[in-house]
Amino acid sequence: MESLDGLSVPAGPPWAGRPVMVTGASGFVGGWLAKALAERGAPVVALVRDETRLLRYWRGVWPDLVSEARADVTDLAAVERVLAEYAVEVVFHLAAQSQVTVGRSGPVATLETNVRGTWIVLEAARRTPTVKGVVVASSDKAYGDSSGLPYREEAPMAGRYPYDVSKSCADLVARSYFHTFGLPVYVARCANIFGGADLNLGRLVPHVAVSALQGIPPRLRGTGEEKRDWLYVEDACSAYLALGERALDGKLAGEAFNFGSGRPYRVLDVVHAILELAGRPDLRPHVLGQARAEIREQWLDPSKAQKLLGWSARWELRAALEATMGWYRRWLESGRSPAA
Repeated sequence: MESLDGLSVPAGPPWAGRPVMVTGASGFVGGWLAKALAERGAPVVALVRDETRLLRYWRGVWPDLVSEARADVTDLAAVERVLAEYAVEVVFHLAAQSQVTVGRSGPVATLETNVRGTWIVLEAARRTPTVKGVVVASSDKAYGDSSGLPYREEAPMAGRYPYDVSKSCADLVARSYFHTFGLPVYVARCANIFGGADLNLGRLVPHVAVSALQGIPPRLRGTGEEKRDWLYVEDACSAYLALGERALDGKLAGEAFNFGSGRPYRVLDVVHAILELAGRPDLRPHVLGQARAEIREQWLDPSKAQKLLGWSARWELRAALEATMGWYRRWLESGRSPAA
């Protein structure tokens, strides 16, 4: 099935007639997920807070099955109203402040959105009789800085810096709603997600992609020696859909799952691959070495998801980067400004 200007979303289980809500649907991953669900026949309500140019983009690619509802995830009455009005069965909670650097410069807003926003969505779901389950987007950052790599699900939530702590807390709060109230909660701990339609140029892949296509040497906050597990956005969507399917059948509630390739890649290796795909291997990145409050090495063990969900990442890094670069080429060739 074709989608997103030629990028495809893999086929999945039938969602026809199952009302779902995606918080953060005006964002990068949330927009992809809303489209994937709608393509599978689910009536989707996209919970959005602000009018953004990425939201305007998504309106152009979403099927008619996607409706919009305006609400802030920190407003209990508003979230509860939307759940009741649309008779939502499965909630995908992706709304978050998603940047490590913003977490450092604006910790209050980060904690407010990521932690309070999570318990508000969970509480609203707990009070709504139609809700069968809530899929919560956690992160590999929730594990914190650990020498015990790869991360496995039984490792403690040990974030140290503001963004990481916000994900650790949201993860714990989510599972507490299962253990305390029996709310069917499913937690997704994803690796670094990348792909087309990410307009946040503060993140590595979009920054390097746009810089390379414009012939500008990219700037790296860190040393480039940092190691990360990278997950293409289509694989992330298939992970969320796999958990949503469990919410529909009532199995594995209260569980957390790692979703990643299980393999670390150096930041500089990813950068050079993007420069090569852009046809600009001559560009030399400016390595600033100024990253603060960031974890140096992270990757995930996805074997639990493989065993219990039958999930595994389908995209190899090179092919996923090539598909991503195709999106950014089309975006720039359309005359749209790259500034985010």
